This record gives sequence, structure tokens and C-alpha cells, in this order.
Amino acid sequence: MDNLNHLLEGFAHVVTPMNLLLALIGVTIGTAVGVLPGIGPAMTVALLLPVTYGMEPTQAFIMFAGIFYGGMYGGSTTSILLNTPGESSSVVTAIEGNKMAKAGRAAQALATAAIGSFVAGTIGTLLLVLVAPLVVDFAVGLGAPDYFAIMLLSFIAVTAVLGSSRIRGFASLLVGLVIGIVGIDSVSGQQRLTFGVPQLADGIDVVVVAVGIFAVGEALWVAAHLRRKPAGVIPVGVPWMGREDWKRSWKPWLRGTAFGFPFGAMPAGGAEIPTFLSYATEKKLTKHPEQFGKGAIEGVAGPEAANNASAAGTLVPMLAIGLPTNATAAVMLAAFQSYGIQPGPLLFERESGLVWALIASLFIGNLLLLLLNLPLAPAWARLLRIPRPYLYAGIVFFASMGAYAVNAQPLDLFLLLTLGLIGFGMRRFGLPVLPLIVGVILGPRAELQGRRSLQLSGGELSGLLGGPVSYVIYAVIVLVLAWPLVRRYIVRPLVEQRA
Repeated sequence: MDNLNHLLEGFAHVVTPMNLLLALIGVTIGTAVGVLPGIGPAMTVALLLPVTYGMEPTQAFIMFAGIFYGGMYGGSTTSILLNTPGESSSVVTAIEGNKMAKAGRAAQALATAAIGSFVAGTIGTLLLVLVAPLVVDFAVGLGAPDYFAIMLLSFIAVTAVLGSSRIRGFASLLVGLVIGIVGIDSVSGQQRLTFGVPQLADGIDVVVVAVGIFAVGEALWVAAHLRRKPAGVIPVGVPWMGREDWKRSWKPWLRGTAFGFPFGAMPAGGAEIPTFLSYATEKKLTKHPEQFGKGAIEGVAGPEAANNASAAGTLVPMLAIGLPTNATAAVMLAAFQSYGIQPGPLLFERESGLVWALIASLFIGNLLLLLLNLPLAPAWARLLRIPRPYLYAGIVFFASMGAYAVNAQPLDLFLLLTLGLIGFGMRRFGLPVLPLIVGVILGPRAELQGRRSLQLSGGELSGLLGGPVSYVIYAVIVLVLAWPLVRRYIVRPLVEQRA
């Protein structure tokens, strides 16, 4: 009951003319940028972080929540109309969505994606209201060794689960950890990797890192593979759904939500696994199996709901513990840090008004997105006709303006270009971006908790072992690291013997 009272107070903060306008601006900008090919939600949030600078924190996060959900909505339009997923979580939507569009059912595909996203986002946000305070109660009792173990699990999870190579994942994480330690050591006071540059004494701002790696890195990568012609876009009418479409979509929406939210809340769970699980489930349960691979509406409704429910799930560990479980959550965490706000167990106590206003604004933004996406789908589709040179030149321009606005230092522009080149190199050699961002954000915090644990134990390594929580987490880490060997030398031979 207390949670519902807090949520009502949050709605009271949001439902004012100015805050509603900011929410509308946020979802509009987020959708517009998220629609553009190759950008995706994480890059959308990173690129638009500077938009909220100079604003009062609660208003900034109301707008930021709109940008976050708007970026998630926009990706489905690109996947359906261009067969160009903005990120890996939209790949499954493109499988059936683009086939529907080519068959003249683009309007129905966009409608089931938009309504499914609204249903999943609403249910996911409601689950956030119910689950996050429980996670906070659990996290309050954790000590420094437990937090160190949780962060170590995050490092292992993002490197072991993402991508095709663990070596590439660990290399990306190492780059992020190196960037994260730049500045003055909080314990010894020694400068680390500043190279005598006074402006680096406070470290490299996370916003500059995020914008450089995502926005500039992606722009340079696209420029290296630039096509001079705008992509051909399938014509779109006003999205609508017939009675049969509703009948075939509502169950996949609910099943997709059930898949997406738990995976979003897990370290490195992401949206890829639940979207594929949702697609496989709908393919198995459908009464129209002959349509799969040719444009089945269930193959759009379920995965898109799973994708958006996963987005709501990522906010649980981010707000309650301060752990990002995907790239978008990592950039959102950077937004909190830019305001000097530390997500974690005490966030709900110290910044109660801001947190519940943020959660309430997710409900408002979700409704505004539904109202915007259905009638304005043809307008969003026209954005896809922007020639790539102009599009990515604009991205670099706004990224540079945003990076300079962080500290008003020319050095940040040099850092932005350097980080953009690093992001380009990572894409060239297949290194995942998320481990780097997680390393930058969690690296200094993991170092702090690890040092704190060792100080309490007088320097004994046993100090890193706290209570039952840390034992369980270390057991999970060993299992994750050992699983490839177990699968290769134990599971596979057993399967072959039975076969």
C-alpha cells in the first residue's frame, strides 16, 4: 500500500502542464531519433543526455524517461519498414515484421508493435513498482564484500554472455576499467593516467564516454560504409488492426511480457534471449504455422512485447542496486551520476520524490507514445528518407555540442573524438560495447567496495568473502566461467552417447 501511495504522489508531481509538456517532448524526440536506422535506444539516450542539462532533476528525469521509452518504440519502425534493426533486440521483430510490410500489411505490423509495446511497458512498469522496493529491502542488508561480489558477477556476466568471443568481451571490459580509473585515487590521492593534464584529475565524464563510444563511433562506422542513396521505405498508412489481428495478438503480448521482464532484471539478461524465446513460443503455439517466415503477426506482437518488458525490467537493478544490465541502462545510470545522484538501496529514501515521479512518468510516457505512434507512423516513416550523410553529420554535430556542454572544456572535444575512434575500432574488430560502459561506471565502485572489504579484514583476502550472499554469487561466477568446459567435456559426450 505504501508503494501505491508513493506512486500517487509521483503522479501528482508529473501531472502538471510543464511536466506533461516535458514528457511529450521527451517521447517525441526519443521516437524521432530512435526511428532512424542504426541508432537504437542506447545511442538515442546517450545522444540526448545533454538535452536535460541545466534542468531541475525531477523535470530532467521526466523528460529522460520519455526519451528512454521513445527510443525503445522507435526501433520497431526501422525493423519493420527497412529490415534494419537498430540493435540486436529488434532482430526478431524484423523477421516477420518486414515480411508483413512487403505483403502490404505494414500498418498492421506497426499497430501490433505499438500496442504490444504499450501493454508490455505498462505491465512492466507496474511490476517495477511492486518489485523494486523488495530489492531495496534486500540490498540494504548487504555489506561491502557482497557488493563487490555482485559487481564482479556483472563484469563476468557481460563478458561471458555477450558476443561470440569471451576474449573480445574481456578486452572491452579492460578498456572500460582503464578509462574508469583515470583521475585521482580517492584513497592515496595519487593521480592515475592523467599524464599531467589538470582537467583529467576528476576523471573522464561518463556522458562524454557514452556519447563518444555510441554516437561518434557509430557515425564513423557508418561513414566508412556509406551509401549515397537513402534507403527505400515501404509506404505506410495509418496503423490499424482488424478483429482477427487483435485475436491473434493479445496472447503473444502477455506471453512476451512474461518472458521479457525477468530477463531484463537479470545481469546481462538483456532482451535478445526473451525475444527469441517469445518468437519460438509463438511459432510453436500458433494456429497458423504456415504463415511463419512469410509475415505472421504473432511473430511481431510477442517479441516486441518482450523487448519493451525487458526495458522496464532493467530499471529494477539500476534503481535498487545501481547495476546496469544493458547498454541503455548504463547510459541512464550516467544521467543519475551527472546530477550527483547515486542509484542504490538508499536512492528510494534520499530521493523518494524523484524516483516515484520518474516511475509515474513512465506510465504517462507509455500512454503518450501510443497516442503518438499510431496516428503519426507515416510521419516517422518519412524520417527514414533522410540521406545518410546529412543524418550522421547532424549526429556528430549534436554529439560534439553535448560533450562540450558537460564541462565547457575544449579537452572534452578531443576526448570525444578519441573515444569515437575507439568505438569505431571496437565495431571494426567485433568488440561488444556494453562491457566497456559497464567497466567505466562500475569499475571505480567495485574498486571502492573491494578496498573497503580488505581494510575491514586487515588486508586478508578472506575479507572478500562476506556472508551467504557472496558465497552464492561466487558459486554462480564459477559456474558461468566453467560452463563452456562442462558443456564440451560432460554434457556433449552424454548427449552423443544417448543418440
